[in-house]
Amino acid sequence: MSAGLLAGVRVLESSLLEPAALGMLLAELGADVIKVEPPGGDYVREMAWPIVEGVSLLHWHVNRGKRSVELDLRTPEAVETYLSLVERSDVVIEAMRPGALDRRGITREVLFERNPSLVICRVSGWGASGPNRDLPAHGIGFDAWAGLAPPQTGADGFVRIPEHTTVGIRVTPVWGAFAVSAALQRAARTGQGAELDLAQGDVAAATNWYAVEGMRAYLRPESEVTGNPADGGERRAPGTAGMSESVRYQYYRSSDGHVLLMASEQEFWRNFCVAVDRADLYERHPGRRYADHARGDVGLQRELQEVFESRTTAEWVALGAAADCPIAAVNDALSLAEDAHFQDRFDWLPSERMGADLLSNPIHVLGEEAPEVRVAPGVGQHTDEVLAELRLT
Repeated sequence: MSAGLLAGVRVLESSLLEPAALGMLLAELGADVIKVEPPGGDYVREMAWPIVEGVSLLHWHVNRGKRSVELDLRTPEAVETYLSLVERSDVVIEAMRPGALDRRGITREVLFERNPSLVICRVSGWGASGPNRDLPAHGIGFDAWAGLAPPQTGADGFVRIPEHTTVGIRVTPVWGAFAVSAALQRAARTGQGAELDLAQGDVAAATNWYAVEGMRAYLRPESEVTGNPADGGERRAPGTAGMSESVRYQYYRSSDGHVLLMASEQEFWRNFCVAVDRADLYERHPGRRYADHARGDVGLQRELQEVFESRTTAEWVALGAAADCPIAAVNDALSLAEDAHFQDRFDWLPSERMGADLLSNPIHVLGEEAPEVRVAPGVGQHTDEVLAELRLT
C-alpha cells in the first residue's frame, strides 16, 4: 500500500454532517485527519438513510479514513489541548456555520499565532459574508438557490423537490481539497499560511456557470449574442435545459434500457450511420459540421428510435467504441454497479471492514496502490492514541 500523496500532512477537522467529506478526501490521499468532536459526537451518525448496523451511511462514507478525538471546547483545558494540536498540524478545517470556532475563542489570530504557516479552510452553507451568512440550510437548499433543482409539480398540484444529484454539498469538498492542497504548496515554499472561505451555495452557483452565464449573455442584444449557428441562430436555453428537442444528441430506448446518442459533430454522425448500415440517414440529414443536434426533426427521431430498439444497451456502447461515435449507457444508481466500465474503474470498500459497502476514491495514481482507508471512527475512539502520540498527555 502507498503512503499517499499527502502523507505527513496532519489535518484537524471540526465538522458537522456531509461537509466532513473534505477531510475524507484528504485522508484518502494519505493525510492524517483528526476529527475533533464535541461530547456525544457529530450527529451525522443519526442522519438520513439508509442506516447500516445502526449508523447512517453518511457517517460511514464521509468520516472514513479519519481518527476521532473527543474534546469539550466549552472548557479552557480542551481549548488549550486543541491549540496544542494546532501547533502540530498543517490544516484546520471548520466545516460548520461561520464562527463556530471563534465562539470558543479559537479565532484566526489565535490560530496563526500558534502556527503562522497554518492552512485554515472554513466550509459553510452560505459563506463568511452576505445576507444569508447566518441562515441555516441543508444540502438541497444550495442547489435550489443556484437554479439546479427547479420545482416539479405532481398530479395532486403540490410542488416537490425533483430527483437530482445534489451539487453544492457534494462538489464543495472537491474544491476545498484543491484549495487546501494549493495553500499547502505555498506554505511549504514560503511559510505563509492561508484562510480559505468556501460556501456550498457559491459552489452550486459556480457549477451552474453555463446556465447562469448563458442567461446573462442573452441579456445583450441579439445582434451581439445569438444562439447556436446550427439552429439558425435561434436562442435556446443554455445547457441541458435546451436539449429537449435535440435529435442527434438525445436519449433513446434500447432493447433492454436506454442509451444517449451524442453525434452532434458531423463526423460522429456519419460514423454512426455507416456503422448501422443506414447511410441514407446521413445523406438525407447531413447537418452542419459542429454542434448540430437536428433539433426538432421528429421524423428523424422516429427513425432513430426504431434503430436503437434493435440492440441492447451494451451492444450500442460497444458499437460506439468500434465506430468512433459517442454513445453512453443511461444508468440508475442500481444498474450502474453492474456496468462493466464502472466495475473496471471502481472497487468496493467492503462492509466487513468499512461498516457499509463504500465506493473507492476515483483518483488513480498510476503505478501506485492507494493507501488503505480507515473505517469511520466512533466518537473519541482515538483520543488517548492521538494525545499520547503527540505527547499531550
